[in-house]
Amino acid sequence: MRAGTRLRGATVLTAAAVVAVTGCSTKAPDSGGGGGGGGGSASEVTTDVGVEGTTIRLGVLTDLTGVFAALGTDITNGNTLYWQDNQVCDTYDVELDVQDTGYVPQQGVQLYSGMKDNVLAMQQTIGSPINTALAPEYEADSMVNFPSAWARTLTEIPGTGVLGATYDVELANGYQYLFDQGLLADGDKVGHIYFEGEYGENGLAGTRAVAEARGLEVVEAQIKSSDQDMSAQITQFASEGVNAIVLTVAPAQTASAAAVAQAAGLDVPILGSNPVFAPGLLQGPSAQWLKDHLYVASPITAWDAQPELLEQYQAAYPNTTPSLGAVFGYAMGDVMNQVLTAACESGDLTREGVTAAFGELSDVDTSGLLVPIDAFETGVSPSTQSFILRPADVPGGAEVVQDAFEGELAGELAG
Repeated sequence: MRAGTRLRGATVLTAAAVVAVTGCSTKAPDSGGGGGGGGGSASEVTTDVGVEGTTIRLGVLTDLTGVFAALGTDITNGNTLYWQDNQVCDTYDVELDVQDTGYVPQQGVQLYSGMKDNVLAMQQTIGSPINTALAPEYEADSMVNFPSAWARTLTEIPGTGVLGATYDVELANGYQYLFDQGLLADGDKVGHIYFEGEYGENGLAGTRAVAEARGLEVVEAQIKSSDQDMSAQITQFASEGVNAIVLTVAPAQTASAAAVAQAAGLDVPILGSNPVFAPGLLQGPSAQWLKDHLYVASPITAWDAQPELLEQYQAAYPNTTPSLGAVFGYAMGDVMNQVLTAACESGDLTREGVTAAFGELSDVDTSGLLVPIDAFETGVSPSTQSFILRPADVPGGAEVVQDAFEGELAGELAG
């Protein structure tokens, strides 16, 4: 079923679990893509690894205890919610093997080694560093993988499908929004705090491209994901008179940057890549300041655009505060189902068959949960569009202020 269909309750995930998720059949996708359905019986389909009888097992390498723990939990809950009431080809139920990497690449590599002989594909791998560390194995194993990450380097991994614009394109779209709203002008100065590694550096590439095109002066500040206090960086930005702050970090660093900027009286917009925000930020002392200053470029829509799905999620997880990660997790399931359904309808649910179906997927439609996905081409951003979100007192903590759009530099940056 797609967004807007009725779903049953789910079980909150724990850090190293196998979650069985079964349910009803769904309508076969049309040319625009969408949920699972159609196809032949299990006896007519060739299978190998990760398929036993009428059960398909998919892997999940997520972060339930590290810097993106809140996001990882919600994404995984969204994965689970999707597969509870969806089958592949009206025949196959899906079971998720969920493992917690703690956002540690070596832990991710070890956990993958233990699951790879039992899964058909990877429903989720969170974090650019972990996806990069696993790239040689994913390629060698013909593993289709959907990362919870948007670094450009991930588009170079065969079988890996980045679900949205890469970070450089995403931030370029965010800058476009600031220019269009009169919040930033040609020749202004921006300060960009970014994580070392693929995530932060790809976001910085977007800033540098915009700076070259629009004459911006950039003050760069690289940090580690373990760095929590942004006092030095924001103090430097204030002393240099920046007109905007740009973040390619995690929510903890966003909270610190906002608190320091607020205390310093630095009244400038903050633009963030999509992982910078979590609804928990609105429980802190800088909640109102964030509502007034933060803009998030995102491949994911907000809950206010998906009221029926929100109702279903809250019924399944009544004691949680839903973030946009849950929307993303649900949409990931939909895209994986489009791939698996195509493979099933071709009579080949082997890894090679799934990889072939993945390579032919284009014009991916998730009924507005994600920005439109053009295709998965090596080295190319799968989308040129982004939503712009702002913190607000609504479920998920953010609302859409700009529907999916393509900025002036997006096409050029996409590759």
